[in-house]
Amino acid sequence: MFQAQHLCDHQLTDLGPCLSEWKAAHPDMGVLVYLPEAQKHRVSQLQSKCNLLGIPLVGAIFPALITPQGFDSAGTWLMRMDTMPPHFLVDGLAVDEDKAARQLVDQAKDVLKLCAQTHCSLFLVCDAMLPHIGSLMTEVAHQYGEQLDLVGVNAGSETFQPMPCLFDNQRCVSDGVLGLCIPRPPAMAVEHGYPVSQSILRATGTVCNRIDTINGRPALEVYQEIVQAEYGVTLTRDNFYTYGVHYPFGVITALKVLVRIPVALTDDGAIYCVGEVPANSSLRLLRAPDPSDATCMTAVAERMGMHGADRWLHVFYCAGRRMHFGDHASAELTGLKTHTRTAGLVGALTLGELDTLDIQGMKFPQFHNAAVVCIGT
Repeated sequence: MFQAQHLCDHQLTDLGPCLSEWKAAHPDMGVLVYLPEAQKHRVSQLQSKCNLLGIPLVGAIFPALITPQGFDSAGTWLMRMDTMPPHFLVDGLAVDEDKAARQLVDQAKDVLKLCAQTHCSLFLVCDAMLPHIGSLMTEVAHQYGEQLDLVGVNAGSETFQPMPCLFDNQRCVSDGVLGLCIPRPPAMAVEHGYPVSQSILRATGTVCNRIDTINGRPALEVYQEIVQAEYGVTLTRDNFYTYGVHYPFGVITALKVLVRIPVALTDDGAIYCVGEVPANSSLRLLRAPDPSDATCMTAVAERMGMHGADRWLHVFYCAGRRMHFGDHASAELTGLKTHTRTAGLVGALTLGELDTLDIQGMKFPQFHNAAVVCIGT
């Protein structure tokens, strides 16, 4: 996926020397950059340096980074690609799903076609504020005959306020999608490990990532009742955001339960989630795992096999998951390092995750919350 990585210091004093050394040894290189939100003002500095050296640049701003020492809010990850892969940056996608799909396919058609025909993977970073990421990717994949192998994450602010979060050599944009055509990773795992409740609900009224009604009643009323009945928690408008991350919805699909974390309310009791909730879909209320439960990280390590041993692993960790686990989130990363015997972790804290479900050669994108994504290099 990437040939080298470097964690810059907080002031980027080592940015120039690192890029100059890489460029001298790899003239056709490009660089992918992960910035934490606290360092978003560094985008122009990165653009200026890469433009000066003639280095193609793409990057994204996340709530925080993942480093060998854990979560970091001040460093900057540089990932070197010895030959800059085909890539795109398309913005202006905060429109209806069909129009967004047409726009993305039109502007990114060369890269999308290459991925579909060569069986490469499409590595995506999306602005988390887009309300229809899962549906958008499903429609794009359908237009390429379900032959797109997708893996990706959401960037942006942990406050879920709009913010330009995707950039290249010239631009820094919002409401967009960044994509790179990369060799298919030797191994990948996406897991959440959230146990499900007994209650089965129906999302009777939804619009993209907003649930208006559940079982024909205002969504908040039903959510409050189920949280009280199943877990003994009295949920109010004041403590909604605190508890939502601990008791998310699960969208029931044929093979998986996809987590949807509630993040906002409307005055009339509708609930906004991270990721779409299809109309009339079956829901279950989920309960976040106990911090002592190592099931998720064990499952990730098993799926990765020996692909992490003595190599760097690319890891993305959902911000909602960290909100639930608190200090234990760092312990989960430590457990992942131990189980996979990796040389180090490189990645970011994310606001939603994407992977691909392969059913007899047909590929279907899946959008997750609360997940851990691990990619072998």
